[in-house]
Parts: sequence; C-alpha cells; structure tokens
Amino acid sequence: MDDQPNRSPATAVSVSGLCKRYGASEAVCAVSFEVEVGQIFALVGPNGAGKTTTLECILGLRRPDAGSIRIHGLDLRTHATKAKLLVGAQLQAATLQDKITPRQALDLFGSFYPQSFAGEELLQRFLLEDKADAPFATLSGGQRQRLFLALALINRPTLLVLDEPTAGLDPQTRRQLRILIQDMRAEGRTVLLSTHDLEEAAQLCDQVAIMDGGRLIAVAPPAELIARSTSLSRVIVRTAPPLPRALVDSLPHLLGAVYRDGGWVLDTPAPNRLLAGLVRRADEAGAELLDIQLRRPSLEDVFIELTGHSCSAGESGGELS
Repeated sequence: MDDQPNRSPATAVSVSGLCKRYGASEAVCAVSFEVEVGQIFALVGPNGAGKTTTLECILGLRRPDAGSIRIHGLDLRTHATKAKLLVGAQLQAATLQDKITPRQALDLFGSFYPQSFAGEELLQRFLLEDKADAPFATLSGGQRQRLFLALALINRPTLLVLDEPTAGLDPQTRRQLRILIQDMRAEGRTVLLSTHDLEEAAQLCDQVAIMDGGRLIAVAPPAELIARSTSLSRVIVRTAPPLPRALVDSLPHLLGAVYRDGGWVLDTPAPNRLLAGLVRRADEAGAELLDIQLRRPSLEDVFIELTGHSCSAGESGGELS
C-alpha cells in the first residue's frame, strides 16, 4: 500500500500501573509496559491472564480502576476521541450480521472515519476478492479473520490492536495472517496483539510481555527471555553401532542420558560443548553418526519456569480454515 502512517513519538503505547477489577476479583493488577513505534508486541498468557482486559482498556472499551494509558502521547483520560482515530482493532469475539458482504462491511466501516482505505484495495490485499459479495455467514473462519483484519486497517491506523488474531485457525491460515501482520509492521505500523501461542509469539514478535493471573511477569525480546532460561537443551543422537553407556556417561556437561527408540537422548546446559565431545568420541570409537537433533529451550519452557504451569493450560478449541 502507498499509505504510510504519520510520524509519531518513539512510544506508540504507554501503560502505567493499570488495574481493572470486577467486584472483588482483580482482572489486571499494576500492569506497566511500553510499545515502541514499529514493533510487533505480544501479550502472552493463558485464558484468564488479563490479556483481553488489558487490550480492552487500551481501546477505551473498559474504564481502568487505576493507572494511565497513552497512545502516541495522548492520555486516554483527556484525549480519548483523538487517540481512537489512530487505532484499528480486531477483537476475538468479533462478528457481523449474517447477510452483510465483505464489500459492504468495508464500505460501511470506511464511512465512519474522515480518511480510509478504499474497500477494493483491502479486498485485494486480504485475499477476499472472490468473496467480496458473499454473505458473511458463508465465509470460512480464515476468511472472517482476514475480513476483520481488513476492517481493523480501514481507517489507516498507526496502531493495530489484535486480540488472539490466529486463534482456532488451521496452520496454513495462521501462516497467511502472520505474513499480513508482518506486512503491517513493514509499513511502519505498530501491532499490539494477544496470544497464548508462544511459538507464534517467538517467531513473530519483537517484544513479548508474559502475563499470568492479571499480573505482568516479564517483558523482553523472545530471544532474550529464552537466553535467561535455566532449562536444559536436549541432544538426540543415533549412531551405528550404538554408543556404549560408558562412553556416553563420559561426555562433557552431560546431566542426563536415556537410550530410547534407537538413539541416545542427552540433556545438557552446554549443547555446543557436549556436541563437540560427542563427535570426537564417536569418531574415536569408530561409530558412524546417522542423525543428530538439537532442541534448545523454548518460550514455553520460559513461561513454565516463571509461572509454574503451561501457557496452554485451560485452552481448547478446534481449527478453522
């Protein structure tokens, strides 16, 4: 697209001391973070972590009980109307009237703003040209998500807020949406999203904020969070003939070894050094290396270390294409 967002301060979103309560329950407690312009920033955590409530407060859909939120320097408490013109949103529970078509929806939503993209341009970009005049009720899950992303972009926002944009979609459709989100960043837009898919967050995002029980646990680039992990790397090796137990036990930096399915499964905090010793000693023993796999700690491992449980705990649902 030719459109480029207007130049903005270095910080697109600033959240400070955000709290939101429902009766005696704290959905969000003392959450603070900043999103830099041009980043893809993810709030990650399981259902009930406070991700959606945080996004809804940023969008002005819920009033915080404490704290402040600024969008491109505009305080939502005093400049909400102006700030909202800079934001496009896709909510997880979004839906449209059954008979409305993508073309009609884009034209309708575009009419709400002083400036907007042409509907035809967005239909082409989001691969909806062949469904432009199809009723919403007949669209697949993936087509609906692409339409909701197009609607989020209709007002030429500098900031996109996306709540679980790839949830419940099949792998091919998730890949398509990730590419579309990356394209938005390439245009200079900022993307703030929520997800419980830690692998996706690690691949897609510049910064990740781990949330659990309404609290912010950690904020950093995915690679930095993984580098802090105390989880072990795992080396899986198959040789012919199999390496004897005594040789395996003598490998440097080995903390665990199990022979399983025709190969050794080796746990280590220093995989590079273990692999160097493994290759050398296998060669000395006259063993041929048939296969070596290295599995390093993941963002899921980091989440478990920090919270004591899996990020996918309590998640369910099938895939939509």
